[in-house]
Amino acid sequence: MNAIINYFSEVLNGGISLLKGMGITGKHFVRSPKEIITQQYPENKDTLVFGERFRAQLFMEHNDENQIRCDACQTCETVCPNGSIEVVWHREADPETGKKKKVLDKYVYHLSMCTFCNLCVLACPTEAIKMNQEFETAVYDRSELTKVLNKPGSKFSQDFVDKSLEK
Repeated sequence: MNAIINYFSEVLNGGISLLKGMGITGKHFVRSPKEIITQQYPENKDTLVFGERFRAQLFMEHNDENQIRCDACQTCETVCPNGSIEVVWHREADPETGKKKKVLDKYVYHLSMCTFCNLCVLACPTEAIKMNQEFETAVYDRSELTKVLNKPGSKFSQDFVDKSLEK
């Protein structure tokens, strides 16, 4: 007899739980349309709006004189959890001080390996790299997902760093 009472008690509790869940779902279903956040992609490609914190892929800012903020410190390469960043550099004598310093040759970004965690951007001491909102990266050849972020002939400029960090 006790087993039958327990069975019906559990069925009743399950029914009550189901009704509570359906009540919550019903409230969300009849909410005002202004709260709907689903976007109908690709129909609304022209009016597509992303949240401020949306991250898609890495890019490096260059100013009008092809100067960059990256001083090849390799901090981003070190903090990247899956090795999607390669900083290729060489040492060169500084004409002012005569000391050798790192000079960036290539900043290689493997988009296919990136998890978009943003750790590299947060770790960069000169704010040289940022995440953009370009998310359409489908390609037929995987090698196209490997990108060199610094433009040919780009040079590090301390003035560019100082001006950007003042903001």
